[in-house]
Amino acid sequence: MTVHIPVLLNECLEGLNVRSGGVYVDGTLGGGGHSREILKRIGPNGVLIAVDRDPDAVAATQEALQPIRKESGAKLYCLQANYADLPEIIEQLEIDSVDGILLDLGLSSDQLADRDRGFSYNAEGPLDLRFNRLAGQPASRLVNRLGEKHLADLIYEFGEERFSRRVARNICQARHKEKIKTASQLAAIVRRSVPRSKHHSIDPATRTFQALRIAVNDELKWLKVAARRLPDLLAENGRIAVISFHSLEDRMIKEAFNENLILETVTRKPLRATEEEIASNPRSRSAKLRIAQRRIG
Repeated sequence: MTVHIPVLLNECLEGLNVRSGGVYVDGTLGGGGHSREILKRIGPNGVLIAVDRDPDAVAATQEALQPIRKESGAKLYCLQANYADLPEIIEQLEIDSVDGILLDLGLSSDQLADRDRGFSYNAEGPLDLRFNRLAGQPASRLVNRLGEKHLADLIYEFGEERFSRRVARNICQARHKEKIKTASQLAAIVRRSVPRSKHHSIDPATRTFQALRIAVNDELKWLKVAARRLPDLLAENGRIAVISFHSLEDRMIKEAFNENLILETVTRKPLRATEEEIASNPRSRSAKLRIAQRRIG
């Protein structure tokens, strides 16, 4: 049973012009919140292609979506894949073009709730942070093996953490005494290193965990590839919508939309969650939604 609440749901559905009979892509299936509502709207002639790098998310969400798929009559493809590989997937499915593409770059609540993934700062399970635990190396390996300077640079570049050098120094000192194996161990070290802001409720460990997650999943690399490749999949007037949660992603998407000659930016400024949504779903506070449309001709 998913506990995930989709962010900026109405804004995404309206921004993508989701309509009956359309062909849509959810490149970050996660807990299926956005996919569920798309399925309800596209009807028996509609198609939804949903992918995610996390095989656990695909397995659980595919099953949960079946009753909605049957009710709508739509065709649903749920695949474990990187959204950067969508051009190959669309070709294999013999689909010429799509009417809308959605990427939600945040973690799902289901991933945060899984104590064995390390996404929750207080988790006592392995410090993993990988979307696909069968690929790449876990965050614990980076934390315990990288040199202090390399670790500090990584935390600063991907986490934009001002106290990155202090964090890296304290991590290195701590791992000499005991290997850092869990998220709670790392979070405690970071919290001792980073002053808590008086003006924000953000956990001091947030930026360091963000940096490590981006590193182990190559998130920015794949986002850059996708931003270049995915617009070519759109039909004329088709739209691409991307929800980002930190400035590195948002900046990359803004530049990609502005520089792509086949796209016209729909949102001059990113859409943000309302106070009502933030009250019911605090993780939506940092979400930014940008939308672009493929030009005609």
